[in-house]
Amino acid sequence: MYQALVIDKNEAGYGASIKTLDEDNLPEGDVTVRVDYSTINYKDGLAITGKSPVVRKFPLVAGIDFAGTVESSSHAAWKAGDKVVLNGWGVGETHSGGLAQRARVRGDWLVALPAGLTTRQAMAIGTAGYTAMLCVMALQGHGLKPDSCDILVTGANGGVGSVAVALLSKLGFRVIASTGRVNEAEALKALGAAEVIDRAELSSPGKPLAKERWAGVVDSVGSHTLANACAGTRYRGAVAACGLAQGMDFPGSVAPFILRGITLYGIDSVMAPKALREQAWARLAQDLDLRKLDSLVHEIPLAGAIAAGADILAGKVRGRLVVNVNA
Repeated sequence: MYQALVIDKNEAGYGASIKTLDEDNLPEGDVTVRVDYSTINYKDGLAITGKSPVVRKFPLVAGIDFAGTVESSSHAAWKAGDKVVLNGWGVGETHSGGLAQRARVRGDWLVALPAGLTTRQAMAIGTAGYTAMLCVMALQGHGLKPDSCDILVTGANGGVGSVAVALLSKLGFRVIASTGRVNEAEALKALGAAEVIDRAELSSPGKPLAKERWAGVVDSVGSHTLANACAGTRYRGAVAACGLAQGMDFPGSVAPFILRGITLYGIDSVMAPKALREQAWARLAQDLDLRKLDSLVHEIPLAGAIAAGADILAGKVRGRLVVNVNA
């Protein structure tokens, strides 16, 4: 028997609740994992509250990521006792996920926990931090280097944004953090931001081209914020877009792409190939200051995950929510 946060939709409507399940409720898969920690990401908030059709199969255990220990395996790559991490692959959407004490998944979806990281630290990073690393890798792959680059990070108090600030600052970039909570500017500067701006500067309709202010962008917001971030990107710069907190629309212009030759990278963390995932997790273990990571973390029990789902959508969460599924 194990505890899980289950999403259901029936005649009574849509709802999330903590339930006690048995072995028969585990989905198909060749690896069973004893989960230590999961997280609450923005997508989890959408799934738990039903604000967006994230969950497409009912009933389903929520949670798009987890870290834990292999309990049993018929997959050649894994054996009992292995420490593993999972992000994406439709887990928490079409396949029961990580907000539970046990999970069963395909072994091909798992990544070995990097040396030097605990399962708790892995979920303090979570899908948000893994996505931030994919964004950073895209900007570095574009050729951006610390000696000449300001990087804008939007949604800087959120999960992706806060980890991106910490990563980029440790790598030597000058980080401009955009946030709706400028009263928390000192916390962002402690993570490594050199400058903090109010999101209002970017969140309203803007000009097709603006003053060149940054060489790169990590954007988790979308909509007008992404359009204005592109408009303010320097010649031959790059923007990594990974989120839609403000909206899915892109009310922008082709001008920055044609007149300044900027590049917009779409960052997909859900179906990214395994080799890229392994590279990202290895980089996180190497490049992220774990002391700064600790300052981002608020740990909650599984029973607190439902309320936390609403809080993250309401913008009440700073940093990372780690769920101790066994508490």
